[in-house]
Amino acid sequence: MRAALTLAAALAVSPTASFAQNLYIETGRLLDVQAGQVLTGQCISVAADKITAVASCGATPAGSERLDWSAYTVLPGLIDLHTHLADASQSADLALPLKTSPAATALIGAHNARLTLEAGFTTVRDVGTYRGLTDVALRDAINAGSVPGSRMFVAGAYITIPKGGGELNGVVPNEQLPADMRLGVASTADEAAAKTAFLIDQGADFIKTIATGAVLAIGTEPGEPELTEDQLRAVVTTAKARGKFVTAHAHGAVGIKSAIRAGVRSIEHASLIDDEALKMAKASGTWLVMDIYNGDYIDDVGTREKWPEEYLRKNRETTDIQRAGFTKAVKMGVKIAYGTDSGVYPHGDNAKQFAYMVRYGMTPLQALQSATIRAAELLGKEETLGSVQPGRFADLVAVKGDPLQDIRVLENLTHVMKDGKLVR
Repeated sequence: MRAALTLAAALAVSPTASFAQNLYIETGRLLDVQAGQVLTGQCISVAADKITAVASCGATPAGSERLDWSAYTVLPGLIDLHTHLADASQSADLALPLKTSPAATALIGAHNARLTLEAGFTTVRDVGTYRGLTDVALRDAINAGSVPGSRMFVAGAYITIPKGGGELNGVVPNEQLPADMRLGVASTADEAAAKTAFLIDQGADFIKTIATGAVLAIGTEPGEPELTEDQLRAVVTTAKARGKFVTAHAHGAVGIKSAIRAGVRSIEHASLIDDEALKMAKASGTWLVMDIYNGDYIDDVGTREKWPEEYLRKNRETTDIQRAGFTKAVKMGVKIAYGTDSGVYPHGDNAKQFAYMVRYGMTPLQALQSATIRAAELLGKEETLGSVQPGRFADLVAVKGDPLQDIRVLENLTHVMKDGKLVR
């Protein structure tokens, strides 16, 4: 793995990134995501990697470089809470993750991280990889400055039952899979707790559980519960004792309710959520992260590329229901944060989901907040991420046009900055 990361650094380091110790950025329109207001005539002061001031523009402070972004709308760096950077991409080949070595997976991850950053998503939550702990290595390489990429919060591996939605099923007998592909497999509550402690000890930032079957896993059904409520609670208790939170992949309503009762912080997908589960999520403050874009991608590209028919069937059975549930959740005021399941579709296309969120009930501002201040709140990082305020990391994107009028302008960003470094 160490050699893979060294090679990743050599291949992926960005020759175009620029850095000035102090910057003074003149904006045309500045989106205040907390207040929901667009401000004009504002300048952003940056020292090293942090924002130090936001105020009306004046003379360039001594020792600062002035950047003229006066022709653009400026907003915080975007956040995608459901990505799979450190993994082989989804394809018709079930065995691809097994054929892709840990070293190759690290290189693929470095490439994906750069594409995601250049698309304006300066922070991601990476919610699992078949090659366990590859995401930890990629995060550490990015943090060390060896590889350009989004700021990553990683799960390490999936906590899943044997042959469940977090396993690579249908290739070889699961017992014959490499050990790094089964780091989170657990049959009991005690095993689930032990695997949770192991992953945290190995550097996981949070824990990802598989509470129901999956669309893109052979032999599992999205509506069927997998990890029991006792197993989920054991994971949550263990993680909480170590200062970490837990998210649950959960399509079916029964699994969603078990996960909420167990105390998870967020539900991924929530495709078959019912009214009772929506009420529970609202009452408990549990976040929903619903990937309502990629159903169309799977149906289109998956059909054309001949992905397994089981995948295509389950996708057809969940896509429209998930979107209806999303609309209900928006109307009810359930907490929703932005997550796309990138890796199912090509990395770098993360912004394509914004238009779907608006189509299915959000205002453009709500959609933008879901990928900025709301996402930062789910991560517990709202004091450093998700808004343009003093003390936050200097993560900024600039775009021509007004995303509050046409959300799709976010699919074509002009400038991207992370940690005060202009990467695009």
